[in-house]
Amino acid sequence: MNHDARRRIEDLLDREIEVARVLSATLAAERNALTGDSPDAVRQNAAEKVQLLGAIERLESERRALCTAAAPSDFGIAAALGERWRSLMELMAGCKTANEVNGYIIRVRQNQIRQLMDIVRGAASVVTYGPQGKTFANAPRARARA
Repeated sequence: MNHDARRRIEDLLDREIEVARVLSATLAAERNALTGDSPDAVRQNAAEKVQLLGAIERLESERRALCTAAAPSDFGIAAALGERWRSLMELMAGCKTANEVNGYIIRVRQNQIRQLMDIVRGAASVVTYGPQGKTFANAPRARARA
């Protein structure tokens, strides 16, 4: 691999690392928004997340094409790029975990909303806990009468 190709790959990895850092911060902001009370903040963070993921995909595609064209032949170059690669993989693993946590929060919120809607509609029984911690289902009750 010539010096120019190596430098371009290093630059691409550095850009990917920077985008991954921004993605990590965006996922943290999204988690805060999901546990807060601002739907606009949730939408804004989700839109930014989608844009950042698109940028990472473009950079990755560009890097793969460059690596394929350059076909590195010595291990010294691979070792030099290894630290950047490890940093990128650690950041992306953290982003994956943060995104999974955010998905869990979304599913919990959806379930809470579904339960509240069922209560309002009087359509389903609600599972509650007694003083001894045992569960029992209350009979559905009409919450309002016209």
